[in-house]
Amino acid sequence: QVQLVESGGGLVQAGGSLRLSCVASGRTSSSYALGWFRQAPGKEREFVAAINWSGSITRYADSVKGRFTISRDNAKNTLYLQMNSLKPEDTAVYYCAVSLQAIYIGIRPSDYTYWGQGTQVTVSS
Repeated sequence: QVQLVESGGGLVQAGGSLRLSCVASGRTSSSYALGWFRQAPGKEREFVAAINWSGSITRYADSVKGRFTISRDNAKNTLYLQMNSLKPEDTAVYYCAVSLQAIYIGIRPSDYTYWGQGTQVTVSS
């Protein structure tokens, strides 16, 4: 089992920035791909960004490309999401997730096995 705890969410004005963190514990491994997803009220959970085991390969949703940056620190078992130029449409609960695949970076929720409890991000206009 892997436990994930997100933090860093909050209320920010449009154009502002937030940095989300996700700390993993339990049967952690630096060999896993990691991802961020988000879910707005009444909408399905959607892919935001993902990173391979070494941090050398990343994928982003088109809606956040150029504004968000995913990174990881394997020594600290921590995943990050730097979010800049935030927009009201970025408002959602953000979840980090662990994929048991090291090389393939999935963009579907079903590609991920372990999930955090989520952290709320609210962007006001």
